[in-house]
Amino acid sequence: MHKGIRNWGPPLLLISPTIIVLGIFVYGLIGMNVQVAMTNRHSLQPATEFVGLDNFISLLQEDRFLHSLANLAVFTVVFIVGTMLFGFLWAWILDKGVSAEGVFRSIYLFPMAVSFVASGVVWRWLLNSAEGDRASGLNRLLEGMGLGFLQNSWWNTPIWGMAAIAMPAIWQLSGYVMALFLSGFRGIPDELREAARMDGATEWQLYRHVIFPQLSPVALSALVIVAHMSLKVFDLIMSVTGSIFQTEVPHTYMWVALTSNDYAKAAAIATVLLVLVCVFIIPYLVHTARAERNAR
Repeated sequence: MHKGIRNWGPPLLLISPTIIVLGIFVYGLIGMNVQVAMTNRHSLQPATEFVGLDNFISLLQEDRFLHSLANLAVFTVVFIVGTMLFGFLWAWILDKGVSAEGVFRSIYLFPMAVSFVASGVVWRWLLNSAEGDRASGLNRLLEGMGLGFLQNSWWNTPIWGMAAIAMPAIWQLSGYVMALFLSGFRGIPDELREAARMDGATEWQLYRHVIFPQLSPVALSALVIVAHMSLKVFDLIMSVTGSIFQTEVPHTYMWVALTSNDYAKAAAIATVLLVLVCVFIIPYLVHTARAERNAR
């Protein structure tokens, strides 16, 4: 017994501060949030009744919340496709070999150093909806290039507004995905490529049967990270459009509910978002754990 304590006691003592902090400020606060979401606290007054899942049921039946989920879905799809596409394309170009690669890497990675709030202020001007003689930003650029027919109201468009909001997010995160893919490209031994070419593989067959399978773990990691970030979008939208109905997502709706002192609704929205994040994260963690176990 004492020998066992000597074996696991010091390691447990070493990590106990982290366990305590996580238990209180992460899982403890999550538990408190869920508790508030199951009460009738819709004002500054303390909760007086436990309502169970009623807040969640009414939330999922509310048109405004469903609208925010639809906006989030559009943003997530455009954001994921854009970042994965441009990130892979830039990494492929750099892997092929270009002059001044370090300069290009710095240019692609620079947007990551800018906060969403700072870039959102700039993109608010770039995505100005004014057209014709009053145009500015991208619309003015299109007009100057003789492409005035491409002018549009950007985020004020009811259907494609969220796709326009995804543009600054794609610009900011594509460099990060590029770095992930570039590390994957550089991690593939040249011997594998040469062996495939000696066997008569075409360039497409080389990528399909050799390079793409080697890049699949990197692609999966990038996909999970980007999807996770898209579900938490808040500061970018608030910087570009503010809290308006056209570009409302669950996070901005939660902010509206919180500032309106509807704590139960805000907590319910936060819980739904937590579940959505878990939908992406948990399968990835299970897949990673199985891959590590099979590799042993």
